[in-house]
Amino acid sequence: MTVLASTPISATAQPVAMTISDPSTGAFLDSLRAFGARSLVIVYAGRETRAGYHVTEIKTGRFSGLDCGANPEAWTETFIQVWDVPGEPQSRAMTVGKFLAIMDKVARDVGLDPASRLTFECGDDLGVIGLYAVDGIAAEQERVLVSLAPRHASCKPRDRWFEDNGIEKPVRLTEGDALAEKAIRDAVSGCCSTAKSPSNTKCY
Repeated sequence: MTVLASTPISATAQPVAMTISDPSTGAFLDSLRAFGARSLVIVYAGRETRAGYHVTEIKTGRFSGLDCGANPEAWTETFIQVWDVPGEPQSRAMTVGKFLAIMDKVARDVGLDPASRLTFECGDDLGVIGLYAVDGIAAEQERVLVSLAPRHASCKPRDRWFEDNGIEKPVRLTEGDALAEKAIRDAVSGCCSTAKSPSNTKCY
């Protein structure tokens, strides 16, 4: 979990850090409800959202597919799109309460699965939009910081193998790591290797 605090905090108002990493949509919203009057600031790509940011779109859907081991996958996901732009002079970022009101309206009007995977889409009016997962929350005296970490491409059978064996997966692979992991995947994880698709053939 990443805890970020960019403004000085007095000794009587230390940040309250919550251990919450890649939470479900419901768990994330529940973690914010005690801080309705505070400003909500989102930290992504090494910077904080500016005071004029706003939530431009919320999407929710059910997805199904096949991973690279030909294993069926099914999940629900909620996407919160944030447009990071400057505000007027002396303007304040939206409050946690306003953000929750937006999400509650989506739940009423569209439907929101509390167990769904949560992904933020963040960007400004110039750069390319990025996909992020919640990496941590820190509640300060007057604001709440939600820190985001980029969502990376991954191999699901490989990820399951690391999880099943209690091993922390590497963040970035060297060529040596890649060779070692290919041997792992071919041997036990099922990536590109199933009863219908032997490991010496292409995926599927």
